[in-house]
Amino acid sequence: MAENKAIITSRLQSVKQNSGKSYGEIAQETGLTNVYVAQLLRRQAQLKPETAQKLRASLPDLTEDLIHEMMKPPMRSYGPNLIQEPCVYRLNEAVMHFGESIKEIINEEFGDGIMSAIDFYCSVDKVKGVDGKDRVVVTFDGKYLPYSEQKSEHMVSRPQRSK
Repeated sequence: MAENKAIITSRLQSVKQNSGKSYGEIAQETGLTNVYVAQLLRRQAQLKPETAQKLRASLPDLTEDLIHEMMKPPMRSYGPNLIQEPCVYRLNEAVMHFGESIKEIINEEFGDGIMSAIDFYCSVDKVKGVDGKDRVVVTFDGKYLPYSEQKSEHMVSRPQRSK
């Protein structure tokens, strides 16, 4: 499975590279976020039928077999060495450093809950700072999910306890 994913991902990356387009350009042409386009081309997201035509129009070299593979539910995974890549390490470090404060603010603003990583949008943007230097803006936009109070009456089925 992992070998197959690696081969397909390599082919998809070649299609993107040969197109000469950036993730942002493909995103603009398809109506997706730039991160979601990258997820699709890395087999970390599933291509939906209604988006397939837009993606093929943006990347005409996508073959029918690649489109077919992209429409299958992906194995959302990552290599264990990914955290060692400096950019990924710094992103993780930033989340860890600010995580406790972010959690407190989410709880203060919304209550006891979390941000969904399924009903979720992510984008990366380049802006100029007040000093004129390039800055990276990473946006995490996830649905709020409150924790449930676990009431027995809400359970659909319960195993019978032996006495």
